[in-house]
Amino acid sequence: MHQDIVFSIFIIFAGAAVFATLALAVRQSLLVAYMVLGFLVGPYALGWASDIQTIENISHIGIIFLLFLLGLNLELRGLLVMMRSATIVTLLSAISFALVGTALANAFGFRWIDSLLIGLCCIFSSTIIGLKLLPTTALHHQHMGEIIVSVLLLQDVLAIIALIVIQGSAQGEAAQGMALLKLALSLPALVLVAFVASRYILQNLLARFDRIQEYIFLLTVAWCLTMAELANYWGLSYEIGAFVGGVSLAISPIARYIAEHLKPLRDFFLVMFFFSLGAQFNPTMFAEVALPAGLLAVLLMLFKPWVFAKLLKRQGERQEIAVQAGTRLGQVSEFSLLIAVIAVQAGVMSDSASYVVQLSTLITFVVSSYWIVHKYPTPVSTNERLRMD
Repeated sequence: MHQDIVFSIFIIFAGAAVFATLALAVRQSLLVAYMVLGFLVGPYALGWASDIQTIENISHIGIIFLLFLLGLNLELRGLLVMMRSATIVTLLSAISFALVGTALANAFGFRWIDSLLIGLCCIFSSTIIGLKLLPTTALHHQHMGEIIVSVLLLQDVLAIIALIVIQGSAQGEAAQGMALLKLALSLPALVLVAFVASRYILQNLLARFDRIQEYIFLLTVAWCLTMAELANYWGLSYEIGAFVGGVSLAISPIARYIAEHLKPLRDFFLVMFFFSLGAQFNPTMFAEVALPAGLLAVLLMLFKPWVFAKLLKRQGERQEIAVQAGTRLGQVSEFSLLIAVIAVQAGVMSDSASYVVQLSTLITFVVSSYWIVHKYPTPVSTNERLRMD
């Protein structure tokens, strides 16, 4: 196992270096290059990297650090104001996307429960695409960042509720009720713990030992993972815990320094995440659902940006801001993949319906990331004019 992991990491990063070079030479998206590499060397092609489940589990840390760094770069007061107006946008868009997904699945003859679950999976936009392709210094402190973060965080809460309901379907209504009550109590408790601990413990430690870089690195990584684990223990997601932990440190004078020095660690795991996405693509498994999944992906990539833009414009956003935010949110989410897997394990979703969600998510990941990189400012753009970190 040890040799398998070391060899897999060697394949991932040696291959990523080669594919990134080729992608930059022909002005293509680096994220797409990582996914193509994952497919080519994964278990369904060359088979050089076979332990994909372990790689995927490890890579999830990248998403946790991504949300932690996002919290470090946010101004809390502006975010709270934006989330109030984003609630309407999130709820109305969720209903629209769910209806579209359900109707399409029903048209292809899926069971009503499968159609409803496919529609549910259509609600969410990718946190990792939306934030990875959002320039840190330029947009996290601007209104665009507040819009995208607000919508994604509210969607995360909806996704957690959906997971609780699905998992509880196999345990009875009483278990569902207790889990939802726990969720309602956990988020305020998590925020309280984070800000009290940050104010009376972390801030003092950072002020006392801020000259020792290694200690600052260890303390902030430990804080990020502690908050992620605490959130998970209380029934929330790792990502929400990391985000709350980051926001609680945002008032620190060295928050910008911490964010800058954690970026390489975040990127290390995110390369593995996109590689694992490509490695999970099974052409044989997905062949039977290629038509409904392809149509669903195309429909959502056209419909999502339009709906978000219309709703944001009605909330008073400028046309260019609304259109760009809609485009950046115009894909399916990694949460959708998780919901599809959990639903199959709970016995409420068929394998074929799960494959539709998985394939349509992968398609939207590839196309959406490619389109955003070539149209808007991103940290990984191949265009000098659009490259912005």
